[in-house]
Amino acid sequence: MLDFTAMRAQLAEVYDLTPSVELAQSMSDIHAKMDRVIPFPDFVRYAPYIAAINKLKAEKNAVILAHNYMTPEIYHGVADVVGDSLQLAIEATKVEAEIIVQCGVHFMAETSKILNPAKTVLIPDVEAGCSLAESITADGIAQMRAKYPGAPVVSYVNTTAEVKAASDICCTSSNAAQIVAALPEDTIIMTPDQYLAQNVANMVPQKNIVWWEGSCIVHEQYTPEDINEFRAMNPDTTIIAHPECPPDVVDACDYSGSTSGIIDYVTTHKPAKAMLVTECSMASNISDALPEIEFTGPCNMCPYMKKITLEKILWALHTGSEAVEVDPLVAGKARIAVERMIELSRAVTK
Repeated sequence: MLDFTAMRAQLAEVYDLTPSVELAQSMSDIHAKMDRVIPFPDFVRYAPYIAAINKLKAEKNAVILAHNYMTPEIYHGVADVVGDSLQLAIEATKVEAEIIVQCGVHFMAETSKILNPAKTVLIPDVEAGCSLAESITADGIAQMRAKYPGAPVVSYVNTTAEVKAASDICCTSSNAAQIVAALPEDTIIMTPDQYLAQNVANMVPQKNIVWWEGSCIVHEQYTPEDINEFRAMNPDTTIIAHPECPPDVVDACDYSGSTSGIIDYVTTHKPAKAMLVTECSMASNISDALPEIEFTGPCNMCPYMKKITLEKILWALHTGSEAVEVDPLVAGKARIAVERMIELSRAVTK
């Protein structure tokens, strides 16, 4: 648990973090990327942290990888690479910096460490966990293998290193259907997201997909009744769901895709109004780049993603604390599953 009082006192001794209108005005190019969702008075508070973090990154040869669910001041202000889990995993293999700061949840930082064992990987808050990742263990994988002997295990990248190590291959929401379809076996075990597995089963009917009954606390809250009620009141709105939502929710929407798929869809189709059935920061992060689209409707906040803040990023970079370590034996086995995912993803998209 971070001691915020001590942390803030130490940061104040080194960095001028006083809100500054002048500094914020000098960073107008950065604010322009988020001014539709971050009013200037709020940006005045963020500007000193953004400036300090970006300066410190250069001094320490660090790079920030940020998931699409990060808040706009992180996504646009300090991130060097943004994307979904697959994009971040691929980019993690290309990193030349000595330090990786993973702005996302813990399993993402573990994945970067698995792919970069010699580098320092920092997570700004070690308590940024994931309900989905916590729903499955290596023992759970063993149970599924015993129940379905000979079936390969495809584990969502939203899992711990131990679970990845116990799996045959990983997947993300953007490549799950492609990976399952490419495997030669008829029966496929998917863990831990039951809804992603069920949605993939609808996309790949030639496979017998069995699943572990885990789910994401953000996406499991949506119901088809929510979607249908919203559509009845807003018939001109395009509704787009993440495949971690239950299948009846996905069926009630106009399109379903990973966070990168959602971005590609709205960028290409440019609906006049769009409701994103996923984590709240998705719409916020792409809003300024798509001013012609009115993003509307309810969304659900991920409490784990929101543990990552500019203040914690600065602290992690300043101190080098919250370093992520993975047992080398576990990491070696997990790396095989992750690299196999990346290789197969590249192969099926060629």
